[in-house]
Amino acid sequence: MAKEKYYMTTAIAYTSGKPHIGNTYEIVLADAIARYKRYQGYDVFFQTGTDEHGQKIELKAQDAGVSPQEFVDGVAAQIKDIWDLMNTSYDKFIRTTDKDHEEQVQKMFKYMYEKGDIYKGYYEGMYCTPCESFFTESQLVDGKCPDCGREVQPAKEEAYFFKMSKYADRLIEHINTHPEFIQPVSRKNEMMNNFLLPGLQDLCVSRTSFTWGVPVDFDPKHVTYVWLDALTNYITGIGYDCDGNSTELFNKNWPADLHLIGKDIIRFHTIYWPIFLMSLDLPLPKQVFGHPWLLQGDGKMSKSKGNVLYADELVDFFGVDGVRYFVLHEMPFDNDGVITWELMVERLNSDLANTLGNLVNRTISMSNKYFDGVVTNTGVSEEVDEDLKAVVLGTADKVSAKMDQLRVADAMTEIFALFKRCNKYIDETMPWALAKDEAKKDRLATVLYNLVEGITIGASLLESFMPETAQKVVAQLNTTLRSLDETKTFGLYPSGNKVVEKPEILFARLDVNEVLEKVAAKRAAEEAANHVPTVEIESYEEANLDFETFCKSDFRAVKVKECSEVKKSKKLLHFVLDDGTGTDRIILSGIREFYNPEELVGKTLLAVTNLPPRKMMGIESCGMLMSAVHKVDGVEKLNLVMLDDAIPAGAKLC
Repeated sequence: MAKEKYYMTTAIAYTSGKPHIGNTYEIVLADAIARYKRYQGYDVFFQTGTDEHGQKIELKAQDAGVSPQEFVDGVAAQIKDIWDLMNTSYDKFIRTTDKDHEEQVQKMFKYMYEKGDIYKGYYEGMYCTPCESFFTESQLVDGKCPDCGREVQPAKEEAYFFKMSKYADRLIEHINTHPEFIQPVSRKNEMMNNFLLPGLQDLCVSRTSFTWGVPVDFDPKHVTYVWLDALTNYITGIGYDCDGNSTELFNKNWPADLHLIGKDIIRFHTIYWPIFLMSLDLPLPKQVFGHPWLLQGDGKMSKSKGNVLYADELVDFFGVDGVRYFVLHEMPFDNDGVITWELMVERLNSDLANTLGNLVNRTISMSNKYFDGVVTNTGVSEEVDEDLKAVVLGTADKVSAKMDQLRVADAMTEIFALFKRCNKYIDETMPWALAKDEAKKDRLATVLYNLVEGITIGASLLESFMPETAQKVVAQLNTTLRSLDETKTFGLYPSGNKVVEKPEILFARLDVNEVLEKVAAKRAAEEAANHVPTVEIESYEEANLDFETFCKSDFRAVKVKECSEVKKSKKLLHFVLDDGTGTDRIILSGIREFYNPEELVGKTLLAVTNLPPRKMMGIESCGMLMSAVHKVDGVEKLNLVMLDDAIPAGAKLC
C-alpha cells in the first residue's frame, strides 16, 4: 500500500544576514516534525530555503561593495551550512533567485493581472524598509512599524495592487469551516479580528524604487514585491507551472499539509498566501502553524541589542543534540520561550547528563560488572516490572498524540518520562543489592534486561528529536532502533546479546561559571577583532577664508623619486620629488613616525609648491606635502594625501 503523502515547509529565511538561534529554532522544529512523520509511515517532502530579493538586500549589498547576487550567494550558503550543522533532513532547499522560480513568479503575476486581480495605481503611505511593507497611519504603533517596531518613512510610488477584498469573504468562510487551518487558535482569532473582519485593503505587489527583484515582464520598470515572490516558493519549489504543466511532484504533494512559520509573519501566510492561491485556482494548504518566538533572557534577539545567540556558537559548547534538545523541549506550544547560557547548562546537566546519560551509563556498567556485558532475559519477574512495562509501552501512543497536535515539547516530555521511570526502576529494584545474593542472579539479569529494553524503546522514540544521540545509545547497547510498531512490544532485545565494554559519556556535566567565563572570553576576543575605532577630527574653523587668498595657493601633483630619513632628526623625511618642471624638488616633512621611507617611493602626492623655502636641519625645503591629521581611540594619526597615479607630475589641482 502506498504511503500517505505529507508535504511541509518552513518559512524561507531572509538573506540579510546570518540566522540567529531564534531563526534556527524553526528549522529544527520542522525537522523534528518531518522525521516523526516519516517514523509514522508518511511519505514526507520537507522544503526550506531562502528569500533573496528586496530593497533591504540591495542596500546591504551596496554597503558591502558587492552585487546583490554575490551578497545573497554568500548568506544563502551560510544559512544552508547552519541548517546542515543542525542535522536537518530537508528534501529541497529553494532559493528565490532560482531561475525556474523567477520564471514562474513572472507567469503568475501576468496571470493574475490578466484575470483582473492585479491593477496599476499609486501607493502612498508609511514604509518600513526592513519589513518591506507599507502601512497606513492607523496601522502604526506609536508611529512605528507594527511588525518590527522600527522607524517608518513616508513614501509614494507607482505600483501594481492585488484586489484582496475580492477574495476576503471566501477566505473568512474557509477559516470558519476549517478550524484546523490556522493554529494555534489564538493566531486565528488575531487574524480574524484584526485584519479580515475590519476589511482588507488592496495589497501592493510591485515596486519601482529598487531593482533587486523579479521584473514584471510586461512592465520591466516594476519588480515583483516581496510577498508575491517569496510566498509562491511553496508551489514553485515542487514544480508548479502556471501554464498547466506542473510536475508529478507538485500534483502529488499539493496542497501542503503544513506551513510552519513564525508568529510574526502569520498574517502573510494566512491572508495574503491563501488569497494568491484562490486567484491561481489552487487549493489552500491544510494547516498554517504560527510558532512562538525563542527569546534571549532580555527579550527578542536583535543585533542592535547585542543579545544575539547563534546555533554554531551554542553547538561549540553543548553539541548539536544538546542545542536541539533545548530549543525543542523548552519552547511552549503557544507562548514565547527563553534561552540563556545558564538555562542551557541547567537543562544539559539535569535532563541530558543525569536523566538520560547517567541511565545509559549505569545500565551498561552494571551489565558489564555483573554479567560481563551479556544481557539475558531469565523471565524472573516481579510486580514492579509490570508498571515499568506499562509506562514504556504506553509512551509511543502518547508521543504520537502530542506530535499530531504539533506539541513537540510535550512529546519530548513523554519520552523523558520513560527515561525517568527507568531511573526509578533502578532505585526500586536495587541491582547492587541483588548482586550480593547468588540466589537472585536470575532476577538481577531480568532487571538489567528490562532496563536495556526500556532504553532501546526510548531511544527509538527519541531519534526524531535527537538523531545522533539515539544512534549512540543503541550502538552502546549493541542493537538497532525500533520501528514505531516495534516500540509497542516489550522483549524484542535479543536475549544473550552483549553491550559494549566501556560506555561512552553521552553528555558531560558542565560548570555554569566555567561556561560563562569562556563565553565572556570569546565575546571579548570577537569584539577586539571587530572593533571599530573611535575617530576624532579637528573642528572646522569658523572664520571664512576669502576666495582670492585661497587661489594664491598652488596645489600640484608630485611623484616621489626618492625618500630617506634625515640624519639626527627623529621626525623628518627627505623627499626628492618630480614636480613636472624637469628639476627635482626637495621637501622635508615631519612624518617619520607614520611612514617607512621605502613605502612612499613611486607614490603620487599633493604639495603646495609656492611657499617660501625653509631651512630645516641645514636642508632647504621647497614646499609642503599635504596630509590629513586625526585621532583614533585618542592616538594621533597622519595620512599623506595620495593621488591617482594616472595624474601626471606637475598637474595643478584646482
